[in-house]
Amino acid sequence: MIPAVLCTGNIVLDMLVRPVDEIQWGGTRWVDAITQSLGGNGANTSATLGKLGVPVTLIGAVGDDAMGQAALDRLTDCSVDTSAIQTLAAGTATTVALVRSDGTRAFLHQPGVSLLLYADPVPWNPGAATRFHLGNPFAIPHLRSAAPSLLKRAKDAGLDTSLDTAWDSKGEWMSVLAPCLPLVDLLFLNEDEARMLTASTDPQQIAQRLREAGASTIVLKRGGLGCSVFHGPDRIDVPAFPVQVLDTTGAGDCFAGGFLAALQRGYPIDQAARIANAVGALNVQSLGSTSGLRSWQETLDWMTAHT
Repeated sequence: MIPAVLCTGNIVLDMLVRPVDEIQWGGTRWVDAITQSLGGNGANTSATLGKLGVPVTLIGAVGDDAMGQAALDRLTDCSVDTSAIQTLAAGTATTVALVRSDGTRAFLHQPGVSLLLYADPVPWNPGAATRFHLGNPFAIPHLRSAAPSLLKRAKDAGLDTSLDTAWDSKGEWMSVLAPCLPLVDLLFLNEDEARMLTASTDPQQIAQRLREAGASTIVLKRGGLGCSVFHGPDRIDVPAFPVQVLDTTGAGDCFAGGFLAALQRGYPIDQAARIANAVGALNVQSLGSTSGLRSWQETLDWMTAHT
């Protein structure tokens, strides 16, 4: 039996438009694709875990609208337990993702129901979970202050903890993250986020500064360079799988889900990093945050074929 994960984070319905290399105000531009996809850091990571065969329960909220039901249906299709997701009287969080020809993207985000989540205490039951994962404390306003207490509850319950930072649109960065770091066993962040949190672009210095702030194991997501893992005294650099990038939306969330799925299955941390790179590589070849996900065995088979 694979140990379960309890996850919290935002749930979003994405509208993706590609390619958008420039905006011409007052005009019309034809594009190749406009499509709808599951989005949000909590939803994407949970969907990845579920798709990879790891039992996962997601704590979050959707609105009482058609988009909320669509998000729930997509999560269920990925085998995510949605019983801890609230339906609240507000619009579901929505993002318009403008995707350039090279796969980079810009987001226009309407937080909707995310403004309400964690305003009041949320029922929290770890059940059979052995890990608590927090996907982006910056995306849900009330989670900015609630995150440390949630992580402490998880630690007190004997769970391993992990956190994926994502981008802070309010620019509060370390003032939000610092109280969380001593309570986090495994920290995920990308190079842009690391620069904002530590004022450094050097991986070794980034890790040192985060360690000084209380972090334990650090996984630095480096895009086309793969990832660097700082675990105990070791630095492990794991190269990316070379692929043609269509859309990078959600790639970091799926990477984190792949990493955690491998750990829950008992893989060592260096192999978890390699599997995470594969999950991310598969995802960036499709349009949408979770469109490129495959099953656990299909992912391993793809890795074997691309080694």
